[in-house]
Amino acid sequence: MKVAPIPWWNTMSVLLARTGRDRQRYENNFRLVSGCIPYRLTKDDDEGLCHRIKVLMVSSPNRSDLVFPKGGWEDDETVVEAACREALEEAGVRGILREVPLGVWEFRSKSREDLCSLEGGCRGYMFALEVTEELDTWPEQENHERKWLNIQEAFQLCRYEWMREALEEFLRVLADEKLEVEEPPTMAAPDVVADCQMSANCYVKRSSHAWSAISSLSWLIPVKRLSLS
Repeated sequence: MKVAPIPWWNTMSVLLARTGRDRQRYENNFRLVSGCIPYRLTKDDDEGLCHRIKVLMVSSPNRSDLVFPKGGWEDDETVVEAACREALEEAGVRGILREVPLGVWEFRSKSREDLCSLEGGCRGYMFALEVTEELDTWPEQENHERKWLNIQEAFQLCRYEWMREALEEFLRVLADEKLEVEEPPTMAAPDVVADCQMSANCYVKRSSHAWSAISSLSWLIPVKRLSLS
């Protein structure tokens, strides 16, 4: 039996979180951010879809609230690669990422003190990630605890409007697709997911549309602008 080799990114010795913003992308004074809503489905067919969905949120350093994994999109990676990387670094999960973003939101980074300046404005691309693997240890484990929640709990814990909107869009997408629960693919064997393309830290579920460049994303997806003050 032929066994697929374990890719270099599966080796724990190289799972280090990126730091600094030397490679950070910016557009029109906005820091570009990529993230995802990690989720899994239970196999209880007697329950409706909303009751079968569990989403993963992570704690924030020095804060009591929970957020979805996200972070800066850097200039040596695609937007989907950035989302996969952030899921691995902050939440220690890999999976199948849906290529089409849930949406694009503009919001202010709460880490910036000067709310009167453009610095701290973010433009975030959010995706849905079906989790197939949870790591016992991950790069930012000391700063981010992870917690699985049902949809009602997640809505209650969404501190920001853009997070609630992303979660609403996530539910709409899953309901439209009428997802069925299947056995998760083995991450070490790419050939088991014929319709997915391997990215650095997850599989990317391809769409019939082209979403490979930021120029495509910018005009195909309406940006949802929230108050930056």
